[in-house]
Amino acid sequence: MSASKVYALSPIASFETVGDGAVILLGDSGQLYSCNDTSEAFLRNVDGQRSIDEIARLMESEYDVALETLIGDLNELAAELESEGIVVSAE
Repeated sequence: MSASKVYALSPIASFETVGDGAVILLGDSGQLYSCNDTSEAFLRNVDGQRSIDEIARLMESEYDVALETLIGDLNELAAELESEGIVVSAE
């Protein structure tokens, strides 16, 4: 996986901010996921145009971590979300 990879929210996924958190609903299965701070911030920035690198740079000020570490973490998160059908490759 590369920092240049671009993701979009899956057409079957709905992402909503609720209170102090966020949830994801998969329309085909009814599966409901709650988001931690990192996944919420990532999904807020997933738009089918921004790369992992661009999203990491937007999120960098929110987290006290080196950019390269954040990029690695977001690559792992994106792979997990893709395997769950929450995001899809936009490339």
